[in-house]
Amino acid sequence: MSRPISAQINLTALKHNLSIVRQYAKHSRIMAVIKANAYGHGLIRVAKTLTNIDAFALLEIEAAIQLREVGIHQPILLLEGFFSESDLTSINQYRLDTVIHHPEQLMMLANYRTDKKINLFLKINTGMNRLGLTPREGAKAIHTLKNLPHVGEITLMTHLACADDPAAHREINDQLTIFSEVPSITHLPCSLANSAATIQYPQTHQHWVRPGIMLYGASPLIHRTATELDLNPVMTVSSKIIALQQLNTNDKVGYSGAFQAQQPMQIGIVAAGYADGYPRHAQTGTPIIVNGQRTRIVGRVSMDMLAVDLTGIRNVTLGSPVILWGDHLPIEEVAKAAGTISYELFCSLSSRVKVMTIE
Repeated sequence: MSRPISAQINLTALKHNLSIVRQYAKHSRIMAVIKANAYGHGLIRVAKTLTNIDAFALLEIEAAIQLREVGIHQPILLLEGFFSESDLTSINQYRLDTVIHHPEQLMMLANYRTDKKINLFLKINTGMNRLGLTPREGAKAIHTLKNLPHVGEITLMTHLACADDPAAHREINDQLTIFSEVPSITHLPCSLANSAATIQYPQTHQHWVRPGIMLYGASPLIHRTATELDLNPVMTVSSKIIALQQLNTNDKVGYSGAFQAQQPMQIGIVAAGYADGYPRHAQTGTPIIVNGQRTRIVGRVSMDMLAVDLTGIRNVTLGSPVILWGDHLPIEEVAKAAGTISYELFCSLSSRVKVMTIE
């Protein structure tokens, strides 16, 4: 029998969450962000499930080629664009769309020769200050691109830095104002909205929305839970109790004795640790579910194990089920207790964790 930790990927929940995106952005096309192995959920698994999506977005050409080789036909956008002229050959061959965010990319594209059209997303830096051209550079780039015979459809895009904050109206409006300085904005399609903006800033929806985290059932907002947003968890990570320990008062648990019993108590040892992707910095008190009952972890998370408080938890034996996050335990709660975000936990799931798919 193999080690009991596993991740269940609920494809019905994934489809449901896409339907929620559609409710928010009724008049926009939807580009599912499936970078980082679909936020740890499985690139091909997710892409094959979202059969009626309008497009996909990711980073690596290699990942895009994988999708083409398994029959994914929708447009696929490379969010960081290309890194060399040789990449353009693959973009051309596999019918990929690409972001242009730097003058160097524009120059490489201008020097490339092909009879096929390449669709582009021209990224404008409106305040995130990661990638993108200034509005003035963007206007010049549009003029250049429209005179290149191998350029197809041009879409303008940006990324909103504060869309997760319901009080960020000023910041959002400032970015929209900068975006509107590109003269061609009135007649080129646009893409601005990530998950958070899709939910709470409808003025950003435009032609395309780009949901990521909400597709996987986690909230992109700092003030509302996934449950409140009617998002269902796609990933549930579970394990089992593999040992029981009875503690006396003042007994310590784990490395450095980080937890000390204040009274006699029972703890359980769970087959899950930071080598599986559970956050090492999760503190005593981080929520966890044992045998269907909510409790807390105690002590430091080890590489392969963690300890849980069984005080008041009924009928626990060796093999009792444990939910680390997912069904009935939102990943945001675990992430908050560990001082991180749900995105990082999803992406940290280890390859040694078995993944099972349920419909």
